[in-house]
Amino acid sequence: MHKILEKKRLSHDAEREQDVFYFKVVAPEIARNRKAGQFIIFQIDEDFGERIPLTVADANAEEGWIAIVFQTVGATTRKLSRFEVGDSIPVIVGPLGSPTHIVKKENTILCVGGGIGVAPMHPIAQAHHNLGNHVISVIGARTKDLIIFEDMLKAASDELIVVTDDGSNGRKALVTEPLKEICEREKVDEVIAIGPPIMMKFCVEAARPFGVPITTSLNTIMIDGTGMCGCCRVRVGGETKFVCARI
Repeated sequence: MHKILEKKRLSHDAEREQDVFYFKVVAPEIARNRKAGQFIIFQIDEDFGERIPLTVADANAEEGWIAIVFQTVGATTRKLSRFEVGDSIPVIVGPLGSPTHIVKKENTILCVGGGIGVAPMHPIAQAHHNLGNHVISVIGARTKDLIIFEDMLKAASDELIVVTDDGSNGRKALVTEPLKEICEREKVDEVIAIGPPIMMKFCVEAARPFGVPITTSLNTIMIDGTGMCGCCRVRVGGETKFVCARI
């Protein structure tokens, strides 16, 4: 059993009737062994039920907890949102997946997060920053009420740029605008973009003219999370890849 230590509602989307929640959960083995970019699969019923993958958004190995961030989009996540501090999640499996490749770079690492994608971006920016890389983070959402992890990304970055579609927080812009500006003004070794598929698509197109390598994050249906079941297969460059195992 994994006891919930902290619960916060990070945002409320009245238009779509969706909330984003942050849970801090006891999981000492995962906290000690997880690396940036890895994920867990949780199940709120011990013997049956839907299995949902979530990136480990933060962790503390000494205190033995991990943080997960989820959006209420279906029956399981809505049921999980009703759990309170002191309740326990019966099944959490992880860390799963191949870690993000984090190495020392000479120039800038540009991290671009959109909406709830800012949460899985956090451990990647944090790992680059802790290694001593120069990190610029760009986070965006439709409006200020949907911006999450702003303070955490600020702490994990040398520079943080916030944009919103309506200009209610930071600049009125899409995340692709500062992405282009940064690539124009300085040498960028890698762009990492996590968010809605359409956002990531246009981030790829924005980085393409500069010849900057870009990494994006795919979200697919998963069952076992180890690459055995094949549910998360996608076609990339004519080859079959498994999202959960990055192979």
